[in-house]
Amino acid sequence: MASPPTPIAVDGLAASGKGTLARALAQQLGYAHMDTGRLYRRLAYGIVQAGIALEDERRAERHAASMALDAPLAPELAPEDERALRQPAISEAAARLSARAPIRALLLETQRAFAQHPPPPAKGAVLDGRDIGTVVCPHAPLKLYVHARLKVRAERRWAELAAQGPSLTRAEIEAALKQRDAHDMARPLSPLKAAQDAHRIDTSDRSPEEVLQEALGLVAAARA
Repeated sequence: MASPPTPIAVDGLAASGKGTLARALAQQLGYAHMDTGRLYRRLAYGIVQAGIALEDERRAERHAASMALDAPLAPELAPEDERALRQPAISEAAARLSARAPIRALLLETQRAFAQHPPPPAKGAVLDGRDIGTVVCPHAPLKLYVHARLKVRAERRWAELAAQGPSLTRAEIEAALKQRDAHDMARPLSPLKAAQDAHRIDTSDRSPEEVLQEALGLVAAARA
C-alpha cells in the first residue's frame, strides 16, 4: 500500500476550522503539524511587546529577523501569552506583517524546511495557513481548502474569545473577519485563494469529527 501523502497543505479562511482539521489530521497520521498563522502572530506579538510600531517597517523587520534567528518562532508560551496571540489586535498586526515581502521571505524557508524535513519521529507534515498550497508547498500531493459561512465563523471566534474573558460582540467579530477576508484575498503578495487542485471542504454545518473523516477519505484516495 502506498504511503500517506506528505506534506498535506491546508488553507482556508479565518475561523473556518482549518487549524482544528490540520491538528487532527497530524495526530491521526503521525505527522508533525505547523500552524503557519501562529508564526506571523508570534512575530507580531514579539514586535508589539518590544514597543515597536508596525509603521516603523525597518525596525519591525529587524526585530522579526532577530526573533527568527535567536529562538524558535513558535515555542510553547505561558497561557496568558497564548491567549494574547488570538486577540483581534494581534491578528490584525499579523495580517499587516504578512503583507510585507521581507517578512514572508523570512518565514518561507522555515515553512518549507518543516514540510520537507519534519521533526522526528513524525512520518510527514501537515501545514495550515493561507498560502500553503499555492506558495509554500505548491507541489504538495494533497491540498485542502477549508471554508465556512461568515456568521458561522464569527460565532466560533466569539465563543473562543468569550471563553478567555471579556470579548468583542459577535457583530464586531463578524466585521473584523469580513475585513480580514478582504485583506487576505486582495493583497498582492501571496493572496488567499484555493489552489486549482485543492479539495474544498465546507465546515459550516458539520462537526470537527465529520470534517476529519472527509479529509481522511481524501488521504486514503491520495494513497491509492
